[in-house]
Amino acid sequence: MRAEVLLVFVGATLCCTPVCTQQVDPEEKELSRDLAWVRKAGGPLEEGQGRGKGDAELSDEPAGAVEDGKTKPKKKKTPEEIEAARAKKAAEKEAKAKKQKGPKPTKKPKLPKPTKKPKPTKKPKPTRRPKTTTTAPLDEEERLLIELGLKTPIEPSTPEEPTEPGQDEPTVRQTDQKEIATTEVIMYIPEETTSVPFNGSWYEEYDYTDLAVKKQEEEERERKEKEEKAKQLRKKWEEEEEERLRQTSAPAKPKDCPPLGLESHRVEDDQLLASSQSHHGFSAQRGRLNMQSTNDEDDIYGGAWCAETEEKEHWFEVDARREVEFSGIITQGRNSEKQEDFVSSFFVAFSNDSRDWTVLHDGYAEWLFYGNVDKDTPVMNQLAAPVVARYIRILPQSWNGSLCLRAEILACQLPSSFHSENEVNSSDDLDFRHHNYKEMRQMMKTVNEECPNITRIYNIGKSSNGLKMYAMEISDNPGEHETGEPEFRYTAGLHGNEALGRELLLLLMQFLCREYKDENPRVRRLVDGVRIHLVPSLNPDAYELAYEMGSEMGNWALGHWTEEGYDIFENFPDLNSILWGAEDRDWVPRIVPNHHIPIPENFFNGSLAVETKAIISWMERNPFVLGANLQGGEKLVVYPFDMQRPPQSLTDNRRWRVNSEMNEESWARIQRQNMGALRETPDDAMFRWLAMSYAHSHLTMTETYRGSCHGDDVTGGQGISNRAGWKPVVGSMNDFSYLHTNCFELSIFLGCDKFPHESELPLEWENNREALLSFIEQVNRGIKGVVKDVEGNPLPNATISVEGIQHDVRTAAGGDYWRLLNPGEYKVTAKADNYTPQTRLCLVGYEPGATPCSFTLAKSNWSRIKQIMALRGNRPIRLVKRPPRTTPPPSTTAATETQATSHNADRLRRLRLMRLRRLRQQQRSRVFRTTTATTTTTTTTTAAPKTKTTTSWYDSFNDNWLTENPLDIISFDSQPTQDYPFELTID
Repeated sequence: MRAEVLLVFVGATLCCTPVCTQQVDPEEKELSRDLAWVRKAGGPLEEGQGRGKGDAELSDEPAGAVEDGKTKPKKKKTPEEIEAARAKKAAEKEAKAKKQKGPKPTKKPKLPKPTKKPKPTKKPKPTRRPKTTTTAPLDEEERLLIELGLKTPIEPSTPEEPTEPGQDEPTVRQTDQKEIATTEVIMYIPEETTSVPFNGSWYEEYDYTDLAVKKQEEEERERKEKEEKAKQLRKKWEEEEEERLRQTSAPAKPKDCPPLGLESHRVEDDQLLASSQSHHGFSAQRGRLNMQSTNDEDDIYGGAWCAETEEKEHWFEVDARREVEFSGIITQGRNSEKQEDFVSSFFVAFSNDSRDWTVLHDGYAEWLFYGNVDKDTPVMNQLAAPVVARYIRILPQSWNGSLCLRAEILACQLPSSFHSENEVNSSDDLDFRHHNYKEMRQMMKTVNEECPNITRIYNIGKSSNGLKMYAMEISDNPGEHETGEPEFRYTAGLHGNEALGRELLLLLMQFLCREYKDENPRVRRLVDGVRIHLVPSLNPDAYELAYEMGSEMGNWALGHWTEEGYDIFENFPDLNSILWGAEDRDWVPRIVPNHHIPIPENFFNGSLAVETKAIISWMERNPFVLGANLQGGEKLVVYPFDMQRPPQSLTDNRRWRVNSEMNEESWARIQRQNMGALRETPDDAMFRWLAMSYAHSHLTMTETYRGSCHGDDVTGGQGISNRAGWKPVVGSMNDFSYLHTNCFELSIFLGCDKFPHESELPLEWENNREALLSFIEQVNRGIKGVVKDVEGNPLPNATISVEGIQHDVRTAAGGDYWRLLNPGEYKVTAKADNYTPQTRLCLVGYEPGATPCSFTLAKSNWSRIKQIMALRGNRPIRLVKRPPRTTPPPSTTAATETQATSHNADRLRRLRLMRLRRLRQQQRSRVFRTTTATTTTTTTTTAAPKTKTTTSWYDSFNDNWLTENPLDIISFDSQPTQDYPFELTID
C-alpha cells in the first residue's frame, strides 16, 4: 500500500512540478512535507537501511528557512514569480560580487562559526559525527528521488556542526554525503545550473564576519593608497608645472665664472681689438670695466672705447689666448663728466680662429642682450649655458649718444697642462674669501684664540652707524708699549669699496699667527721686535654697502665715502698751510715748530667725520714710527707731501736768496717747487726708500711698460710717486701723520681692480706677501735710543733734531725714540725744557737694525731765566753798553766840547741801530703771539726763542751796561699778506 501511494505521488509530481533548483522553493517544501508524512505513515525505517552511522536526520525545512525552530507558512508561488525571484537573487549576487563585500547578516539567527573552536562553557558542546569515507547504502526513498531527478548524489563529508543550545531538536542538517557509484542516467533540467543545496560544511569553511572585516580593511587600505597615490601625482604635477613655468619665465641658473681680467689688467692690451675708434684717446684698450678718464679726456685718454660713427659694423673683440668657457658679459658706459654715452643693446658672437664667427642664438632668433641705462652702473648679462671658444665679440646694436663701451668678460678656465694666472694656488693654507663685518669679526676672534699669547683685539672707535673699527695687535707682549720697541701700523678700508687691502690684512693676521707657531725665524723676529697694529676696516659702513653689490657690480664710487658723505683720507686737518706760511716768514723753527704742529681748535667744530676723530685719537695715543694705508684703483706707492705748495713770489725768492743760512740743496728744492715740480718733504730721500722697499718687493708693481691703470706711467718705471705730483689732495692722512706725529705714513695702491673677484685673492696674496713683510722690517731702519736726565729718569717729549733735516721727532712717554734715516753720518741733538741740549754723532750702517744713539741731559738755569723774563712781561731784553765816564782837564774845554759832541752823535747812532734791532725782535715776538692766537695754537709760558743777539746778556750785570727799552716810541702796524692772512696786533 505504501508503495502504491508513493508511485501515485511521484507521477503527480512529474506532471505538475517544474524543474527543481538547487535552492529551496515552496514546491520542495511541500515535497518534504509529503515525504515526511509518507515516512510517518510507513513507520520508522530499519536500522542501517537508509542512513549511515553518522548520518543526520532530514529536516522539513532547508537551512536558513528555520527561525528558532518555527516555520512561517507561505503561499505557493507561480512559476513566473519563482523565475522573477531567481533573477532578482542572481542580480543581487552579481552586485555583491562587484562590490566585493561579504554577505550582510540578516535578521535570521546567525550561523555558528565552525572555523573557531568553541571555548569551554557551561553550554552543551556541539557533537561531532564520525568521519566516513565509505559510501553508505541508500534507502528506497532516496534512490527513487535520485532516479526521478529530484535529488543529486552528494559526496561524503565530515561536517562538524554544533547543536544550537536551548533547542530540543538539532538544527537542520543535510543528509550524509556519500559516494554513490551508479550507472543510471540522472535527468537534469537544462535551466538548473545552481550549486548543491546548503549543507553544514559550507559554514565551516567561511566566516562571514571575519571576511567582512578583512574586506573592509582591504577597501580602507586601497582607498588610502589611492589617496596617497593621487596626492603624489598631484604634487608631481605641480612640481612639473612650476618647473615648466620657471623654465619658460627665466632660464636655468648659469655657470658662475670669475672675470677674465680686463679690469685688473691681466688681459694685455694686445688682446683687445675693435672695429674702429673715434680718436687716439678712445682705443680698444680703453674698453675695460671702470676705466677712468684723464682730466683732458678729449685730447689724452677717454674713459671708454668709442667707435667711429661712420662705420657700418661695430664690434669689440677679446682674445682669451686659449679656449675658455665664456659665461657672461658685464658692460658699462663712458666715464665722463659731460657726456652720457652707453650701449643699450648688443649681440654676442664667438669664434675659435677669429675668422668664422657664430652669433649666439636662443632657438628662435639671434639673442639680443640689453645693456646699460646709464653710464656708471654695470649691467651683467649671463649666458644660459657656457660657450667654449677662444674669441668673443660684442656687437653693439643700439646706444645712447656716442657708441662708447667699457666691459668685463666672465670666463672659466678649462683644465690644461700648462699654468694659467687664474689657476694660481697659494702655498699658504689661508681663508681666501671676502668677509663681511660679522665674518671679519669672527675671523679676528679665531686668530686671537689660535694665538692668544701674541695677539690682542681692540677697537679704535665706532663708525657713524655704530659699527666698531676693530684692530689686531700682534706682539710678544700685547697690550703694552715696551721701551725701545717701535710701533708699526697697517690700515685699510678708508674707502669701503677698496676691498683688497681689507682681505690682505686678514690674511696677514692668519699668516703671522701660524708662522710664529711654526717657529719661522723671520716672523718671530718681527713679532718679538715690533709692536704691529693691523686695522682691516676704517670705514665699515661703506664696505657693507659695496659687499652687498658684489665684486663686479659695484661702480667706481659706490661705497667710497662714509655714511655721512666724507672721504676719510682727505678729512684731516690741513697743517701744510700753517707750516708753509711760517716758512715763508722765517718763523720756523723759532716761532712755529717743524714737527708736531698743533691742530687748530676750530677744526673740530667744522666738518669732521666720526671715523676721522677716532683715527686722530688713536694716532695720538700710540707712538707710531712707520705706517701705510692700503687703497685700490691703481698700482703704485705714493709718499708725502700730498698737497701742492702755493708758488712763492719773486720778492720771497730774493729774500730767501740773500739769506746766507740757506744751502744750495734747499735753494734748489725751493726752485723746483716754484716751477710746479714735486712738493718734497725734508725726509724726501727716506720716503722714497720706504716706497721702493714695498714696490720692488711686489711681484708686478714695477711692470709699468703698459702704463698705469688709467693713463701713462707716472712712476718712471719704479712704481713710486710723490702724491702732490700725481694727484694732489688737501688734508690727507699722510701729511697729517707726518706733521702732527712721529709716524711716516705712505699710501699703497694695490691694483687696478678695487674689489677683485674671490678667485683672484690667492694670486694677490702671492703678489703682496713679501712686500707686506719687507715694509714692516723698515721700521728698524735709522737710529733709536732713550733720552734721560743725569739721575736716570726718562724725559718724555724731548726733541730729537738731525742736522740738515728740518723735521724733528719727539720721545715717547718712556723717553725712547726712533728716527728713520738712510745710511750715513748724522749730527743728532737732543733738547728738552729746563735741560742743556746735547749733540752726538750717530752712524747709520747698511746692516739690519737701528743704530743705538741715547742721550743724557743735565739741568740748566732756564727756570731762573724764565722768572726774569716774566718780570718784564716775557719781552726780549736788550743790553746797551754805557760809555766810560772821563773828566776832561780844564785847559782843554773846547776840545772836550768837540769830543762830547762827537760822542753824543756816536751814541745816538748806536741807539738808533739798537732801536731798529729791538723793533725787529719785537715784531717777531708779537707775530709769534698773534700767529698762535689766529691759528688757535695752544700757547704756554715758555722761554722766548734764543737769537744771536740775546745769548750772552745774562752773564754780566755791572755799571758799564745799560738796559733800555725803546718800544714805547715805536709803532707796530702790519697788513695781512695775500697768501697768508695773518694780522699783527698789540696785546
